[in-house]
Amino acid sequence: MSAEPIQVAASSADRAARAALSAVTEPGDERIALLVRHTGAEATWRTILGGDDTLDRSRVLRRRAEHIDGAEVLERAEALGIRYLCPGEPGWPAPLDDMAATLDYADKVPPPLGLWLSGDGDLAALAESAVAMVGSRACSRYGERVASDLATDLALAGRTVVSGAAYGIDAAAHRGALGVGGQTIAVLACGVDVPYPRMHAQLLERIAADGLILSEVPPGSGPMRAWFLARNRIIAALSAGTVVVEAAPRSGALSTASWTQKLSRETLVVPGPITSELSAGCHKLVRDGAGMLVTGVADVLEAIGRLGDHTPPDPERDSRPIDDLLPAHTMVRECMHAGALETVAALALRTGLPDRSVATVLRELAAAGWVTREDGGWRLGSTISPLETRT
Repeated sequence: MSAEPIQVAASSADRAARAALSAVTEPGDERIALLVRHTGAEATWRTILGGDDTLDRSRVLRRRAEHIDGAEVLERAEALGIRYLCPGEPGWPAPLDDMAATLDYADKVPPPLGLWLSGDGDLAALAESAVAMVGSRACSRYGERVASDLATDLALAGRTVVSGAAYGIDAAAHRGALGVGGQTIAVLACGVDVPYPRMHAQLLERIAADGLILSEVPPGSGPMRAWFLARNRIIAALSAGTVVVEAAPRSGALSTASWTQKLSRETLVVPGPITSELSAGCHKLVRDGAGMLVTGVADVLEAIGRLGDHTPPDPERDSRPIDDLLPAHTMVRECMHAGALETVAALALRTGLPDRSVATVLRELAAAGWVTREDGGWRLGSTISPLETRT
């Protein structure tokens, strides 16, 4: 982008106006973004309340606005422990300013009015080293495994993994980062206090505890279909590059790739089997010159790193905590599916080890933080420490 816009910290009145606008307008509305830029949030809010025919011919926004008070929206959020972060305030991530800069060009990426945050993480600090990872909700075992392992490696390299907390690749990416004590950001298409998908309530709690959950729609807002595409632009903007693991030709992940390209970020693509429809969108990105093929963390770091930022790892010299596991421990862990609740019997069947050996290995992995025990089985864990046991 050419010139970075000058941001001024929001006043209390401006914050209230932005909060009110976030409750009334649609995420990513280009007209609202331009009006806020030219006249300010307070003036834009007054325009909506006044029923401007040019902006709101159907009066839909005005009817929504009649029952909204921005200050009350902020108070309710604060009572829930939810922060509202506005452009120009401490903690606002610099990469998002590129979105405002696009308003001067044909390929506009409208910036958010502000961001609602759940979790204690510093968004600006997390965004400094962020990499997005997206892909199909109905992913294959291959895609799930690649996403989890790649997110693990990125987290071990000190990168923040950004995704959308959806089923499939998103969840595998978040869990891969959490599994080694890394940091991750979930960008939602609903309020940060709304567990969606419902099955990911526990995952979202872990993300909030170790990273951040954010959204541009206020607390209590349920998900809307159009909002998923809109939130993808924030995933792209927060990150130095977006890794697409699996994407069918009409996958929503390709929307994130499109926003990534408009923001002049790196679009990185993991190849899949040529017979897999789930990888057809990925292969098209590469074929059309819209994405760079990557096969591991070294490729990703090389693509997104600035000169001198890092030295690509030497696979023959660099070791990771996972490389120090004993063979039986490695086998059991690698047979565990990301996000799944595993049983001793199922793992014994996959590994070929006796039930008793699998149970012993799981207890030892749990002691080091590699797995956690839950009612009915075991899951990949969120922290790790050296494994000192021997079999």
